[in-house]
Amino acid sequence: MSVLDGLSLACSGFLLAVLWMDLIFDSQVRSVRVGELPEPMLSSIADYYRRATTTSRPMSRLIAAVMAILLGALAFRGVRGDDPIWMIAVSAVLAAVPILLAMFRTLPNAVRLGARSDGPAEQSRLARSIFRDHIVCLVAISALLAVLLVW
Repeated sequence: MSVLDGLSLACSGFLLAVLWMDLIFDSQVRSVRVGELPEPMLSSIADYYRRATTTSRPMSRLIAAVMAILLGALAFRGVRGDDPIWMIAVSAVLAAVPILLAMFRTLPNAVRLGARSDGPAEQSRLARSIFRDHIVCLVAISALLAVLLVW
């Protein structure tokens, strides 16, 4: 196993662990399918995202750094040319989709939910959206790990 292989696996595993922690809080929304989430549930999820996105700085920037390192490692693997082009392409898509989703939608929604500046209906919508985004990310990162491990 090369250093780039290990780095790709370590970054993917780290991101999977972060997603798991997020889903511990996100999964609360499953019990209330429609309408506003109860205040204790909203409070629990919002408090977590306030800590994870705002008050934990600079540690919260570690996730962004790991995402950048993962994309860099995959790019170097592609440039190195030892891996089949299909594997690099699949890996790039499986990494880029959750990273872009996190950057452009999930993180802004989590920051907004953590601020609790919206009413309960909008906070409920944000919490459900974050949960759905994290499910998509979990599937993509798990598939990336599978591709990296099998290959």
